[in-house]
Amino acid sequence: MISGGLNYVSSAPAFSNDGKRFLVCSGTTVSVFSTATGSLVSSLQGHTGPVTAVVVVPTTASLLCYCWTASIDGTIRQWNYSIPECVKILDLRVPIFSLVVPSVLFTREENDAKSSPNVIAYVSVENRDAQDKRPKPRFGQIRKCNLTNFHTVSNLILRETELPESLTISPSGKFMGIKDKRKLQIWKVPKMDSNSAVSKKITLHHTKTFTVLAFHPSERIVAAGDVTGRILIWRGFGAHKFLNSNGLVNAGSTDKEDKPGVRENDDAESCTTWHWHSSGVRHLSFSSDGAYLYSGGMEGVLVLWHLDTGNKKTLPRIGSPLVYFVDSPDSSLSLLSCADNQIHILKMPSMDIIRSISGIKLFTQLPVCLSSRVAFDCASGLVAVQTENYRIQFYSLFADRGVYEVQVCERNHQPVDEVTLVVSLVELSVDGTMMGTVEVKLPEDGIGGLVCLKFWDLDDNKRFSVSTLIYEPHRDAHISAVAFHPTRHMAVSSSYGGDFKIWVCNEEIQQKGQMLQNTGWMCHAVGSYKNKAMRAVAFSADGSVLAVAADTVITLWDPYNNVLVAVIGETPMPISSLVFAGRSDYLLSVSNGSKPQLSVWSMSKLAASWSYRLQIEAVSSAIDWSYFAVLALLPEMNNRTFKGDGLILLFNVTDPVPVTYWSVTKAKGGGLTFLKGDPSEASVIDGKPSQTLLAYINGDREYVIFHPYGKEACELSITRQDDLTFEETVQSGYTSIYGELPKFDLKRNMASSISSAASERPWETIFSGSSHSLPPLTKLCSEFLESLLEKRTKTIE
Repeated sequence: MISGGLNYVSSAPAFSNDGKRFLVCSGTTVSVFSTATGSLVSSLQGHTGPVTAVVVVPTTASLLCYCWTASIDGTIRQWNYSIPECVKILDLRVPIFSLVVPSVLFTREENDAKSSPNVIAYVSVENRDAQDKRPKPRFGQIRKCNLTNFHTVSNLILRETELPESLTISPSGKFMGIKDKRKLQIWKVPKMDSNSAVSKKITLHHTKTFTVLAFHPSERIVAAGDVTGRILIWRGFGAHKFLNSNGLVNAGSTDKEDKPGVRENDDAESCTTWHWHSSGVRHLSFSSDGAYLYSGGMEGVLVLWHLDTGNKKTLPRIGSPLVYFVDSPDSSLSLLSCADNQIHILKMPSMDIIRSISGIKLFTQLPVCLSSRVAFDCASGLVAVQTENYRIQFYSLFADRGVYEVQVCERNHQPVDEVTLVVSLVELSVDGTMMGTVEVKLPEDGIGGLVCLKFWDLDDNKRFSVSTLIYEPHRDAHISAVAFHPTRHMAVSSSYGGDFKIWVCNEEIQQKGQMLQNTGWMCHAVGSYKNKAMRAVAFSADGSVLAVAADTVITLWDPYNNVLVAVIGETPMPISSLVFAGRSDYLLSVSNGSKPQLSVWSMSKLAASWSYRLQIEAVSSAIDWSYFAVLALLPEMNNRTFKGDGLILLFNVTDPVPVTYWSVTKAKGGGLTFLKGDPSEASVIDGKPSQTLLAYINGDREYVIFHPYGKEACELSITRQDDLTFEETVQSGYTSIYGELPKFDLKRNMASSISSAASERPWETIFSGSSHSLPPLTKLCSEFLESLLEKRTKTIE
């Protein structure tokens, strides 16, 4: 099994104490990378839920390689990441969303200088088990924990919030805070008191919602960013008063309770406002010496502010919003995490990017009009993913790294609230040498929409370059699908406007003894069927048949002569996907909606072989097999039969009973494909040569590659269902999930399940079917006349 595609920017990374390594939260593991090379050194594996925080506490030389991690699984773990080995596990039994460890509390007991270090931590957890009958339930809690003597102070609650909040600790360890809508809640952390949560707190107010905050490393200065792009800096906060844990002014203070306001009545000597970012501030942090403030936002620019003068310096655009910025113990290096799942190692103070670590790039907010479906190059094991900056990222599934990117169209780096241009579709040819993309410029107030179809060819450098650009290929209608011929330079595009077009590429042409290079694509033929929306297209394995879905029916065409061969159907809902089952004589169709259906059609009989009422997210067929796999979504209702929210089912096209199936998580937006085995050692999985593999990529772009018949269950959010047979599962509740399913008889061959018994009165049913399924005219006339004769006879009687 091969797994990869992890998210490296879900939480802030952390440098080791010597600065030679850095630790990154990646799914249920923590990846340890080398700062010098950027290569993966080791992984900390043990958490059963996503890791939400990794903390390396400054400590003595004997504990130089120790860190703490927190996870949604409710545990806090201590690791020796140099081995790697888990040293200690503390179970809070509630999901942990944030963990901070004040460095000043990493001390020894006063009465015993030889005792082990006393580590105090603050965690933000979610507690939904409590019966909260208040009008606005508060599910978030901030707790204090003694990680050394866990049971002594494991239940001290500092504050309750509506939802779990991200905790921010000052580098000095003296202050801790959270952003609470338009307020900053700041607590003063005691140094040695291990029997109470915190002693004092203060509230700073603002007129806009806060997005991030940061503390100065040595002075009473706090900075916060808001949703409008402003940065507010309070100096001398808490110098005059703090509120105790009951919300009252401390004894000896004559100040009254805080009142709302941006600057007025806030407990700070002064408040400074800077405004450069055009949208919400996503990151703030002070330099280690406290002289500068770093800020980042949607612009993809790291801004360096001089704290005393307000002068700024910017890092050139890097093409993605910034998320985290972390200083190294080595002052010449820093880490920069970006929203597109990249971590850059910067050389300071010039802020030059010296190396990067990249995962599969993600959309921070997926536009409604953009399909989440990815394209696969099955021959080379690549996946093509649409990115936010109008690029296509090609990612190697076997090597788990990005290979290169293609800029589909030019972009405006300035962030805007509305999406005006999207790359709506990406499709690759079977051999991976051709690519088709569709970009859509959305209309403004109903005016100015534009659809563009581009064909790309692989050049000598193994990079895609634009071959042909076609504006409005289907007039003003949107393109629903693109498919490539398996052996020729031919492609077909379908549209919701009611037509499809066949495109051919003119290759090298010999004329008068000279070779003329002309690789442009041109329209070869146009087809339509009763003005129905053409929603899906697919070529057969040999390319001799083109299947086009016209709403609820399937039309079969001769692609070379553009002749309609046959029409089969019909399905209860419009067809959204068509796939030929390898080299077999079967076609798969997928219909989603209120009445979803997966159908298998026999091309020799031009009729349905069998079908399921399944909500299908993805379907893929093995090229040389008569097998196919589907990714089905489970209903949202509570279902104890399966462990995830989706199923991968492997079928033989002649048998409706799955060969095997697996439960998966994050199935929504996922993809599925069969891959050819890579001849390298990396593709030897479970000790077997990898001839044909199955790859599953989930909605978060994590993936696994495994043998469909491998005995080992996949470990990344995928579980093989071996405890129940499919027939037992149907009887134990599978039918109640999906409604009516066929009653399986394993001794019966379902391929011959379509009966064709002759009727004694054929005229009673001859017109009950679709018009395109009528028998030949000679037979139709004789039976029709026979029916008239029968009616006349009855009349005479």
